[in-house]
Amino acid sequence: MLTRRALLAGIAAAAYAQQHNYPIRKRKKVERLFKSPDGNPNGLEATAAGLWCGEQVTDRAHLLDWETGQPLASYETQSSNTSGIAAGGGFVWMAANGPAGVRPARPHDVKKGGRIVKLEIETGRHVKNYRTPNGGGVHGVLWSQDSLWVTQFGPNKNVTQTDADLRVQHSFPVPLGRAHGLGWDGTHIWCMFSNDFRILKFDIESGQVLEAIQLNRDDPDPHGMTWWQGSLYYCDAGIAPGHRQNTSPYAGYICKIHA
Repeated sequence: MLTRRALLAGIAAAAYAQQHNYPIRKRKKVERLFKSPDGNPNGLEATAAGLWCGEQVTDRAHLLDWETGQPLASYETQSSNTSGIAAGGGFVWMAANGPAGVRPARPHDVKKGGRIVKLEIETGRHVKNYRTPNGGGVHGVLWSQDSLWVTQFGPNKNVTQTDADLRVQHSFPVPLGRAHGLGWDGTHIWCMFSNDFRILKFDIESGQVLEAIQLNRDDPDPHGMTWWQGSLYYCDAGIAPGHRQNTSPYAGYICKIHA
């Protein structure tokens, strides 16, 4: 007869196998490119027009020049504690991961849980605020395949695919904690797991982990992430969970991973 202890041990073993049953390659180099305009980048989305950056403290959305990092456009938003940004389908999407913890409170700040904030991409005009699909917090967001992809935590950890009105289309669980920025390579989704300094490549249908890239612990602290022209880019927000300074000497930098 299968005891509860044996059942839990089996579940734990299966979870461990899922976490580690994939090839892991160490990154070759992390290249620091430039600092974000406001110094607390926590979301990135690559586009041909430029690199979108979501700031965690000011909650602004900036479109940055790929070469210089200078703003091409900047929008004030109704986000708070911004933890991700996406751009596509005519909109910019901000991941508002709860109430602001550093700046003074604003009327539209999230009180509890998470929110997705939708703006017109050409003007920055506010369109709508959405509850996250599971009502919990949110880190990364990505626009791809005419869908918005969201990394969620509490009450469950997953990557969720929605339409432009946040109606759920598909979801798969993730094996590590603090799923953060997302990148799309044309076929697969890459997800940054900030606590582990590890990036996992997922099959979007099955959720199977295909491979991983491992950062060093002394690399810039990982938060938002994106994929552009064969490379992954990520940012160091300078802020750790709980709104503490992360003590990283590379706070505020946007970086390119040479894998």
